[in-house]
Amino acid sequence: MESDIKYNWVKLNEKQHIERSQNLFQEMNKRRSIRAFSEDSIPKEAILNAIKTASSAPSGAHKQPWTFCLVSDKDIKRKIRIAAEEEEKLNYSERMSDTWLEDLKKFGTNWEKPFLEKAPYLIIIFKKVYDEEVEGKKQTNYYVNESVGLAAGFLLMALHQIGLYTLTHTPSPMKFLTQILERPPNERPFLLIPVGYPEKNHTVPNLKRKELNEVLMEY
Repeated sequence: MESDIKYNWVKLNEKQHIERSQNLFQEMNKRRSIRAFSEDSIPKEAILNAIKTASSAPSGAHKQPWTFCLVSDKDIKRKIRIAAEEEEKLNYSERMSDTWLEDLKKFGTNWEKPFLEKAPYLIIIFKKVYDEEVEGKKQTNYYVNESVGLAAGFLLMALHQIGLYTLTHTPSPMKFLTQILERPPNERPFLLIPVGYPEKNHTVPNLKRKELNEVLMEY
């Protein structure tokens, strides 16, 4: 077993805490999902650093039960779009309730997903429901959904902080991603994130986030 290490803990003063928290909120409050991406290239190294940041997220028993698939190949992106649109056609025509469809109207979405081809990169996060040991035995992972959800949040924050734009896309079901990317049976697709810059003159819905008193209960 590895021995513990002495960590260089840093204690800020009250002013520093407040200033940092204000600056972070003001920056993250600018984050918006986009649905129209340009084909402008973005630096791969920046995305790799964001993925490393995501992989620093806490996880159950430090199992780190995630795999990040970074896709830039045009043929693979095309396959993903075709498969996703097949599922989305069924969603919009059969699976989604009238209430769900009504809630989506403000976003102007439909079954067509051209951003899956236009965005220079797609990041597909897979959750590892278990790990395989060398002998082929299954090794339990703990709190997988919670852990991978935390990593996804870290990733979205990291990408925003470095000036890139994203969309959290969840075409359901997503089994086609396992097949197209040839992932092993212990992995399940969790989230599909196009990454890039907005298309010129792209607009987003004028949405209002809930106020603090609507989401916070103090005791």
